[in-house]
Amino acid sequence: MKVYISADMEGVTGLVGADDVQMGGRDYERGRRMMTEDVNGAVRGALAAGAREVVVNDTHSTMRNLLVEDLHPAASLVRGKPKPMGMLQDLDASFDAAVFIGYHARAGALGVLSHSFMGHEIEDMWLDDDRAIGEIGFAYATATALGVPVVALSGCDVACAEIAEWDANVRTAPVKYARDRFAARLRPADEARGAIEEAVREGVRQAPSRTRPAPDTGAHTLTVRWQSASVAQQLEGIPGVTRPGKDPAHDRSAHDRSVRVSGDLPALFRLFGVFMGVAYALTGQAPYC
Repeated sequence: MKVYISADMEGVTGLVGADDVQMGGRDYERGRRMMTEDVNGAVRGALAAGAREVVVNDTHSTMRNLLVEDLHPAASLVRGKPKPMGMLQDLDASFDAAVFIGYHARAGALGVLSHSFMGHEIEDMWLDDDRAIGEIGFAYATATALGVPVVALSGCDVACAEIAEWDANVRTAPVKYARDRFAARLRPADEARGAIEEAVREGVRQAPSRTRPAPDTGAHTLTVRWQSASVAQQLEGIPGVTRPGKDPAHDRSAHDRSVRVSGDLPALFRLFGVFMGVAYALTGQAPYC
């Protein structure tokens, strides 16, 4: 059995502020250790459930956060950027299960370090016009479109509730309980790692008995509302990207900051990485202002 682990940082045990998760932050090195231990808990859970191969993808910021020398020796690591598929690099239909570790709630939710991919630059995202998504929803929809079931997630309680909106069968390990965007009640570290290990073990163990999602090659629509109208204007130069018509539910300024594009989910996920590259070049904004 092959297990894929996508590891972000904002939802990691004990971390609540920008200094915990940003390179150069006063507590970033500690945050790296905490992230590595959360991932190791997930690897142990996957192995206990019978996994014979575990691939970990470091997906936060520079994608060079996990301490390679301290990572569980049974896991191989996808490290560095750019990666064409970003948070889902190297995931394909050969995997039996996908696990999301250290994930966080979408922009606008009152979860710990909540945002969607780019701090405050992305205000809202929708799939097929009516489904609000963030990193959890977009990654979940893309993984299942590839035919891989998502079986476990760790993060704050708000992130755990968000994945349940997509799939109530996903095992969750809440490692902290949001009190505000930069405050939480923390579970003791050993207890949190034990919860991660158990959630992954049970999720992976049940994967063979679950009906695998059918690969989805149909067309979907991704809409992104940016903080900056400049980003939307530049993205309109990409073939297939449009500025949606005025929506009475939104004011004109919001309309001016939105883009829409259609395609199959893996292609949309990859194209969105290009969107972020353009946005970073234009804005240069810190992620958590």
